[in-house]
Formats: sequence, C-alpha cells, structure tokens
Amino acid sequence: MRSLQRTLARPVEIEGIGLHTGVRTRLRLCPAPAYTGLLFRRTDLDGFEIPASPQYVARVSYATALVRAGVMIATVEHLLAALYACGVDNAIIEMDNLEVPILDGSAAPFVQMLARAGLRTSDALRHYVRVRKPIQIGDAHKRILLSPDTAFRVSCVIEFPHPMIGRQQQELVVTEETFAEALAPARTFGFLEEVETLRQKGLIRGGSLQNAIVLDRAGLLNPEGLRFPDEFVRHKIVDLIGDLALIGRPLLARVEAWRPGHALNTAAVAALLRDPEAWELVAPTSTRMADLTTAEPHEAEASTQERAHGVNQLLDLIGLLQKPHTRAHRNTRP
Repeated sequence: MRSLQRTLARPVEIEGIGLHTGVRTRLRLCPAPAYTGLLFRRTDLDGFEIPASPQYVARVSYATALVRAGVMIATVEHLLAALYACGVDNAIIEMDNLEVPILDGSAAPFVQMLARAGLRTSDALRHYVRVRKPIQIGDAHKRILLSPDTAFRVSCVIEFPHPMIGRQQQELVVTEETFAEALAPARTFGFLEEVETLRQKGLIRGGSLQNAIVLDRAGLLNPEGLRFPDEFVRHKIVDLIGDLALIGRPLLARVEAWRPGHALNTAAVAALLRDPEAWELVAPTSTRMADLTTAEPHEAEASTQERAHGVNQLLDLIGLLQKPHTRAHRNTRP
C-alpha cells in the first residue's frame, strides 16, 4: 500500500473530439497540491471548477457526466480510471470545452499521458476507503456487490446476445501494472443498429471506427480486429473503475459486477458512502510500503490536518448524498 499522496511532476496535454458531442477539446493535466483531489477546470468558462465527486454526477446514459451550476464535464470515466489506477491523488484537469476527448476509445492514451508527465510524491498521508461489510445494489438481472478485501479486486460478468460477445468474465487485482497492460487498451463498443437512434438523441456524434469497436449483426466492422478476445468485458471494468474513482479515495474492496453500467456503478458509489457502517478510512502505519493488512483506522494515524482534509471531506459528502434533492442539470455552453 502506498503511504503518501501523489500528483503529476509536470503538466501534459492532449487534444481530441468528444464521443457524444463531437466537439474538439484541449485537455491539460496539471500538478496540484495535496488534498486537492481530482478537479476539473473549464478554462473556456473563466476557470469554473467541478470536483470529481458523486454529488455532481448528473447524467449516466452511455457515459458519466458531472454538472455543477449548469456547467457540464462529460464522459469523464476513461480519464478518471487512468488517474485512479495510476495512483494520481491530486490533479487539476483543464478543459476548454465540455467533453473529455475520446481519443482511441480506450484509457491507454491517458496512461501514456501520465507516463510522459511523471509522478511526484508529496509528504501528505494517503488515506484509503476500506469496505468493512458487504453492500449490494441492483437486482437479479444486474447488480454490484462490494465486500471486504485487502486489495482493490474487481470481477465483472457481461452478457450480450451477439456472436462476438456472448458471456464474458474477467477478474483481477487492479494495480498500475495490471491496469496499463490488461485493461487500459480495451476500447468502448457499440452496435451499428443503434447508431442512428443514438444520434437522434444527440449522442455519439463523434463516434467512428477510429474511437470505438462497432458491431453489426454478423460481426466486427473494425478492420484491425480486437485487442483482446474479451475486450468487451475488459472495457466494462475500465468504466467501472472510472466511476468508482468518484469516491475520491483509493478503494480496498472486492467489487463484483454483473452486467454493470454507469447508472449502476455510480449508484453503488452513493450506496457505499451513505452507509457509514460499511466503510472506514484507513492509512498505512508508516511512510514506507506497508503490507495491506497493516492499515489502521484513520483515528490512529491521521494528523489534525489530515483528519480535516480526509474524514471531514467524506462526511460532508455523505451528508449531501443523504439529502433528498433535485437539480436542474443543463450545460450553459454548446
């Protein structure tokens, strides 16, 4: 278990179009101080900021979007998955438009960005959210179960009535290495017969064979083929990790997902945080690499500052998640 928080060593940027809007966005990842978390900043809207937090989740149809005061950041999951899995605790994510670029449809370009930027360790203690008891959300058809574990372990099952997919299952402990090699290259996918309907709904305006796997009823349309025989379930795990990153702390848990999607993923995050008996905030017992079983509850480890920035942030978030409320979500800029 890593003991200290990390951020980027230097800024790095990339440019591309959004999958759903088709708009071009320049995205810049910048270093940030300890306790910042992952913070989106719209440079085209006077630096308006939206934290990567479940309280701002506003749209979960075919992608995860964050909205604050009518301003949107769309399709955040691939970027958040890469930041989370690569161990980036603090970063400013600058964007000059509303949607994170889709790039090649996978999280691999974001992993490559982070490799170019390099990572810098701070002297601030890193806290983990450790699941204490099983918590499940969903139904007989699709569900997510979170249960105690000493690592971040994910298993996923998907089923699609298509000859290229069928039933696929994958399980692994998520580390920087396993994410980069086994998950990040897996691309988003869709079905040709749904394209026109989705475009009429204002979705996938930037979609193409260059940034998605596309299937017709007979098979695969992409001439280069698949990157993995089970690329579909691997990408579902990428999406799941990206949505779990909204917790705001690294997770120690076994996550079992059956037919997951963004709505279910983000609902699982909210359900976990709403139950204070289901999790605890823990930290390593020293600033060296410690065995996962030596993590101690935050009360024994955290300094006054760390409690203020760690425990209280999550408690404030829980209070917001427990309040019944409605919001009008819209974007103020096309």
